[in-house]
Amino acid sequence: MIDQASGLRKMQENNQIKVIAVSGGKGGVGKTNVSLNTSIAMAQLGKRVLVLDADLGLANVDVMLGLRVQRNLSHVLSGECELDDIIIKGPAGINIIPATSGTQSMVDLTPSEHAGLIRAFSDMRTQFDVLVVDTAAGISDMVLSFTRAAQDVLLVVCDEPTSITDCYALMKLLSRDHDVFKFKVVANMVRSSKEGQQLFAKLSKVSDRFLDVALDLVGVIPFDENIRKSVRKQQAIVEAFPDSPAARAFKALASKIIKWPIPHHPSGHLEFFIEQLLES
Repeated sequence: MIDQASGLRKMQENNQIKVIAVSGGKGGVGKTNVSLNTSIAMAQLGKRVLVLDADLGLANVDVMLGLRVQRNLSHVLSGECELDDIIIKGPAGINIIPATSGTQSMVDLTPSEHAGLIRAFSDMRTQFDVLVVDTAAGISDMVLSFTRAAQDVLLVVCDEPTSITDCYALMKLLSRDHDVFKFKVVANMVRSSKEGQQLFAKLSKVSDRFLDVALDLVGVIPFDENIRKSVRKQQAIVEAFPDSPAARAFKALASKIIKWPIPHHPSGHLEFFIEQLLES
């Protein structure tokens, strides 16, 4: 573990990095939209942002932005290239690590392949301030690994019973088995700020009753027809419709995130992310 993280520790010893995992359990809640728009909005505020598409078998970050990918994580794991070689540039200068699509072997990584992915992170030369990990849907081992290793867990939830149930299940697993007790919540696709608060109250009610966790509502993203339009255009709404209600909400969330303190103990560095993944 020390050998795998030492290179990155030297590279980043004076540069603290914020690591955020965006998850939520259920698919279709707008998780990737939240990841991308918040990342682009942070880049617009001057942050160097790296987005990891951690849906290793069903990549969609590059598709949502209409980007052409020559190489992806499978080429890194096969030893054909390094992680820096597959990074592609996105809107506002964000860097993106693309995953693969339709590759079952990437979904079921062996322990050695998992370790190879982590080693690839420790050898990175690309400099960045924020790492946003867009996890897959569900509660697979890979989702849990990436989520438990991050400093901040951003849970995206919408006002559907299945979304609330899946979000609760993810919190239960992370708190019970991985000692993750703090979660930041984004209420997505709601009709009003009040509806967002009510959605958060529903999630809080069930978690307060059965789990020992702390929830913080950090963002309310309104339902906005412009999101559908921007998806069709393969653009992020913060760029395609910057003055739309959802774009303003994403920008407000980004402003909050960059002000979140980075811990002054080892978890404030990217090597902690690496070491936590290694221990998974």
